[in-house]
Amino acid sequence: MASQAIESQREGAEVYAGAEICKKKSMELLEEMHLPRGLLPLAELEEVGYNRATGFVWLRQKRAITHAFKRIGRTVSYAAEVTAYVEDRRMKRMTGVKSRELLIWITISDMYIDDPDAKRITFKTPTGIGRSFPVSAFEEEEAAPAPAPAPAPAPAAANNK
Repeated sequence: MASQAIESQREGAEVYAGAEICKKKSMELLEEMHLPRGLLPLAELEEVGYNRATGFVWLRQKRAITHAFKRIGRTVSYAAEVTAYVEDRRMKRMTGVKSRELLIWITISDMYIDDPDAKRITFKTPTGIGRSFPVSAFEEEEAAPAPAPAPAPAPAAANNK
C-alpha cells in the first residue's frame, strides 16, 4: 500500500537516490521540520522523496531494520518503506514505523513536538494512545570513537657483554 502512495506522490516531488545523498537529505528534512536528527536512524537508504506541495515524504531502504533507542529503553522497527506527511514539528499518518512495548509491536502513526520549550516529543498510535519522551533521547547518536591504538612494544635492549 505504501508503494501505491509513493507512486501517486512522485509527480512534482524531489526524489533522491543513493545511500550518501539520501542520508544527507533525510537529515536536512528533519532539521527543516525542527525534529531531532536521530529520529530516523536509517543507514541503508536507497531513495528519499519529498512532495512539498502535499507534505508527503517517503524513505526506502534495502530492508527493514530495528533500532534501539538506549536513552529511553525502546526498540523501534522501520519497514523497508517509511512514509509520512510532514509539517513543522510534526509527522502524521506515518506508515512503516512500530515500537516494541513489552511483547508486542505497536504501530506509530503520529509524532510531534507541541511545545518546543518543553523539550518533549509525543508519539501516537492510530487509536490515539500516546506517550511522550525527552527530545534529547532522539538526537543523532554519534559514532563510537575508535579505540586508541595499542602502544608499540618497547624495543628489546641488546645485551652487549
